Amino acid sequence: MSLQTPQAATASSDLPAVTEKGALLGCKMSEDSFVPPSVEEEEEDGEKEKEREKLPPILTASSTAAGGLERGAKNQFSTFSTFISTINQKKEAAESSSSPTQLVMPNIKNVRDLPPICLDVRQKQRISIDTLPPELKAPVPTEPCLPIRTKTVKDFQEDMEKAKSSGDWKAVHDFYLTTFDSFLELNAVFKKDVSLPFSTIEDSGINAKFVNVVYDALLNTPQDIQKSVLKGIINGLLQEWKGPRTKDDLRAYCILLQNPQFSNTSTYVIYAHLLRQIATLAEADHHFLAHWFKKISQRRFKQLVDRLLQFISLRLFPAKPEEFPPMIKCTWWIPSATKVLALFNAANSLANPAIIPYTDFYNSTLDHIDLMEEYHNWQCYGNSHRFSFCQYPFIISIAAKKVIIQRDSEQQMISMARQSLVDKVSRRQRPDMNMLFLNVKVRRMHLVSDSLDELTRKRADLKKKLKITFVGEAGLDMGGLTKEWFLLLIRQIFHPDYGMFAYHKDSHCHWFSSFKCDNYSEFRLVGALMGLAVYNSITLDIRFPPCCYKKLLSPPIVPCDQNTPVGISSVTLDDLCQIMPELAHGLSELLSYEDNVEEDFYSTFQVFQEEFGVIKSYNLKPSGDKIPVTNQNRREYVQLYVDFILNKSIYKQFAAFYYGFHSVCASYALMLLRPEEVEILVCGSPELDMYALQRNTQYDGYLKTDLTIRYFWEVVLGFPLDLQKKLLHFATGSDRVPVGGMADLNFKISKSETSTDWLPVAHTCFNQLCLPPYKNKKELKQKLIIGISNAEGFGLE
Repeated sequence: MSLQTPQAATASSDLPAVTEKGALLGCKMSEDSFVPPSVEEEEEDGEKEKEREKLPPILTASSTAAGGLERGAKNQFSTFSTFISTINQKKEAAESSSSPTQLVMPNIKNVRDLPPICLDVRQKQRISIDTLPPELKAPVPTEPCLPIRTKTVKDFQEDMEKAKSSGDWKAVHDFYLTTFDSFLELNAVFKKDVSLPFSTIEDSGINAKFVNVVYDALLNTPQDIQKSVLKGIINGLLQEWKGPRTKDDLRAYCILLQNPQFSNTSTYVIYAHLLRQIATLAEADHHFLAHWFKKISQRRFKQLVDRLLQFISLRLFPAKPEEFPPMIKCTWWIPSATKVLALFNAANSLANPAIIPYTDFYNSTLDHIDLMEEYHNWQCYGNSHRFSFCQYPFIISIAAKKVIIQRDSEQQMISMARQSLVDKVSRRQRPDMNMLFLNVKVRRMHLVSDSLDELTRKRADLKKKLKITFVGEAGLDMGGLTKEWFLLLIRQIFHPDYGMFAYHKDSHCHWFSSFKCDNYSEFRLVGALMGLAVYNSITLDIRFPPCCYKKLLSPPIVPCDQNTPVGISSVTLDDLCQIMPELAHGLSELLSYEDNVEEDFYSTFQVFQEEFGVIKSYNLKPSGDKIPVTNQNRREYVQLYVDFILNKSIYKQFAAFYYGFHSVCASYALMLLRPEEVEILVCGSPELDMYALQRNTQYDGYLKTDLTIRYFWEVVLGFPLDLQKKLLHFATGSDRVPVGGMADLNFKISKSETSTDWLPVAHTCFNQLCLPPYKNKKELKQKLIIGISNAEGFGLE
């Protein structure tokens, strides 16, 4: 039997390469070099397999079969079987040599499948780590006695300096060989105090500084030391699982995950098995790991996340496929890595503020897989054990989520149009093209009332493609009229004189008016507008605070029971600060006040609001007007105050808004979104990068080196922000940047063969600017400013 060593994808090609066959190629199991097993040794495989079957089974956190974790054939999990066989053979051949490690062999026949990667996100239970109690009561195994190791960070650094200067690496080699030989040794060296249990979520008990120093030095040591470390890790991973894992085991996993060697593709099989063991831990153990992970420094936390993302990317699209086992034999690699990544995402969510931006968990490689297959698998199999990236939406980029939502919307549009056609034919009526669209006809002078009437009357058609007609105008809607309708309607509805929304100057955002009224249908219209914008891929200039989008996803799917409250989310003082910073500051001062709150503030559990010139009072709790605010109950008072302002006082308004949005956007795809991502889908990004627009602009009739084009960009790049926004609105119908950035605009400048006395013309349907060949920069600037400053209304040439 001959074994081929695949080339590593990184510079460290002499690290031991591992194949799924299990053989650690290039990694010496004794002082002798690695020799392929002989034919005679292969004949003994049958007897050895019987011996292995007698060993106790490996116990996992769940006995649930995970047949759905496959991205290939069912139940084809790769194992260490051939690897163990090879190690056994080599062990017999090397009995005369001094082997530094003794490998423990598990029962390969009884390795159980991974438990379900995640609960069904349709039930809003993507991962329940943050909802567990601070100390989860679980069976606590007896911690084994640890050997005494006295080496300190300073001792290790001195050994490294001596080794570098003398070339004698024996002391360093012995340290690495011993430390990584087992989980017990890892704890003996890196535990802050071996006499203490460190069994709380607050403190992992790991000497992080020592771990960092040892790992930082590892990649600068000779190759035999690096191989010894990997050999020791394999030894630790092959130890039998006897019941629940101890906190020392969790510490060891936490330490091993930080090994920089796992950035090398030649170590990916070892890394995959480490990830698999962590993924199959009990939920209580995951709870501890997530809390421990959030104590890792930002730089190293980011490195660990990037390493996991790279592992997933290279498994999906390997640069050299021969480096890895066939996908059908390691279908559990990606689910295991994704679940471990979910622990880091949970840790990031638990930290306040977040350790890294949520966008750092995006894996852009997933933009190139069949996302709709992933989405349909998730929809069809729900809470089964079939793996889908949609179970872990944090890893899917906003661009990829937009694609899913757009295609889901298109399928719903086609379905609705087909149903309308079938209905017409079944009634023996003549079908026409208009029945395939949501046709909205409005008068500019009665924009809001006409729009409300049209959308109310055509509620059954909301999931069709939107087409706008302005009465008395000749414009044909190829997209541009739709954009202008949204822009003008939003501008009128959000005007302060309209009274539906209050604009807060301190936070530069709108919030729902708490004034009571008899009819909340206009709030439903605004919700439907936002839904139509997402459904038809239109960006809106709406300035809602982030908590609005959090409420919009509470819950993400409209409940069947109409009595179930909607739009009620858990809100904090930080949420209030994003809308009313002065009020939030006052409440914060109340919480930190050191003297007697009751005597100095003389407040009760009440809120006072002005409505049409009349001051009204509302109790925050039953008999709140008789309950004084004291030092003891002030936190309750602040929480009830915030909840009243952001939830209770505007419940009817927001409920109508919520139902309007979901009447159009009802889709399981919304479950994939964070509140921040909903905001980006609705509003786009307000950050304009005109240099990016310049780089991505296409030309028709011009070259980018032509004098007119050079004048154009000199003028535009010199514009203030408000004129740049006007230009973007003039050419595209919106002054916001879509999800994919300026590149997604497909902006084009065409040469207009008209007189230079004419102003520029725009085709907003196609994001196209028609520019006459103006003679000089001054004339171009003058005509361009006039054009973009008077851009309302449509006509036909």
